[in-house]
Amino acid sequence: MMHEESGCQLGKRTLWEHFRANFLWLPSLGLGLDISRMNFSPGFMESMAGRILQAFEAMQALEKGAIANPDEKRMVGHYWLRNPALAPKLEITAEIEAALSDIKSFAHSVHSGRIMPPGGGRYQHLLLIGIGGSALGPQFVAQALGSTHDLMDCYYFDNSDPDGMQQVLASIPDLSRTLCIVISKSGGTKETRNGMLVAQQAWLGCGLDFSKSFVAITAKDSELNRLADREKWLAVFPMWDWVGGRTSELSTVGLLPAALQGLDIDALLKGAREMDDVTRRLDYLKNPAALLALMWHWAGGGRGERAMVVLPYNDRLVLFSRYLQQLVMESLGKEKDLAGNVVHQGLMVFGNKGSTDQHAYVQQLRDGPDNFFVVFIEVLKDCSPKAMTDAFKHSLPAGFAAAEIEVEPGITSGDYLSGFYQGTRQALHEKGRQSITITISEVSEYSLGALIALFERAVGLYASLINVNAYDQPGVEAGKKAAGRILRLQGQVMDYLRKHGPWQTVDRIAEALQEEHEAVFKILRHLAANQRVKVKEAASVFNDEYGAI
Repeated sequence: MMHEESGCQLGKRTLWEHFRANFLWLPSLGLGLDISRMNFSPGFMESMAGRILQAFEAMQALEKGAIANPDEKRMVGHYWLRNPALAPKLEITAEIEAALSDIKSFAHSVHSGRIMPPGGGRYQHLLLIGIGGSALGPQFVAQALGSTHDLMDCYYFDNSDPDGMQQVLASIPDLSRTLCIVISKSGGTKETRNGMLVAQQAWLGCGLDFSKSFVAITAKDSELNRLADREKWLAVFPMWDWVGGRTSELSTVGLLPAALQGLDIDALLKGAREMDDVTRRLDYLKNPAALLALMWHWAGGGRGERAMVVLPYNDRLVLFSRYLQQLVMESLGKEKDLAGNVVHQGLMVFGNKGSTDQHAYVQQLRDGPDNFFVVFIEVLKDCSPKAMTDAFKHSLPAGFAAAEIEVEPGITSGDYLSGFYQGTRQALHEKGRQSITITISEVSEYSLGALIALFERAVGLYASLINVNAYDQPGVEAGKKAAGRILRLQGQVMDYLRKHGPWQTVDRIAEALQEEHEAVFKILRHLAANQRVKVKEAASVFNDEYGAI
């Protein structure tokens, strides 16, 4: 099916023939993968055959329950979530199936009013508190599949920014009819804990008993689990140690909010399960995840030397690049390989959406440094069924459909969008810039499940090709530890000011505490800006003096 001949050096082969030879269409999934605009050299595929087969063997071992995360001595089981029968232990199968059943039962009880707010009526809003994979996946799916007919509208605390949390709280129409989901595997994630405490104070400030409206998704016996039990929260759902945050969208983390929103979670799981089946094919020329991984390897020389620019030509997929940033970069960005060698691996991901990026950075992609490759996401159907039904929500004319409005004779806005995608792809190709296109028939629960699974598989296979652990995150943990040290230093600075009185300079405090001057400077500037210490300004900001309030 696949032929290897550079798209920029076709010789006698026409571009059409080259496209046909390098376009994989999967009719059962309604998904296609086009690598015809990647300039891989003759012999590349054959040269990688042994390594991709080894990657398949590693994936098979992972799915059978091998310790696939050696740093943390853990199994990696997110593929079992959409096919519990694959789990290596019967108790894991039973736990997955029970959790899915509990999610559906809980969502039905909320929607039907059997579980109701303390003041009566029905829950209409959902506040999700999480960080990283505990928020990016749910946000991506909710935005991609949401409509004005959702059974609950969704809001998020996904950072420790008090201003951001204040904005979110101000936008929720009625806290008394808001369900709150707090997501943290360990229960000790500081950003999530901070958001939880802010939300609880908001509930209490409105005279509401937050425990009647709070739900936890966490590991068994975690700090959060114990808190939820002690405070008698509404419900607790499991989060297993064999599911990483960045691969948790099809676990309770993503399925519970999706079910509460009113999405078809069975279709999400089906799309992922059927993509998993296709991407188990050992014929890597007919395996879309293997082809993606091989193209990533080709484009970056197996060293991540080119960035991956994700350009979905569909507004519903605008958050896809953010979702992929964590999945790809946290999985592949590693200092050392599995043998302990320093390799500094990774794959940079960025993107927004087409055709917005026609007017943003496509100019540089075409004429600037050739240090990237593009992944286009093409959606064949111009409007999702949900967008069509939304048209009637605002008293628009019966039968109104934006997708059918001609902006020029015989041309719709959707035709323009498709034209911009094809034009950009061609303009890049003319300058030798490489691109991949993933085509889906429409944006739906099924297609999103398939996309999520496709990239999870590609990441796993590529990690094997470059010999790194895709399932740990030592850099993230290092950042958390460094933040902890700063907060401890802040406490020491405040103690010093209380004991020694005003007016103290940065130099005096840092030298007394034997700490870094810059860290003390930044701590004091932040505290002063928020009126938590007083400041006497000097001619130079470095000579300002501070005192306790």
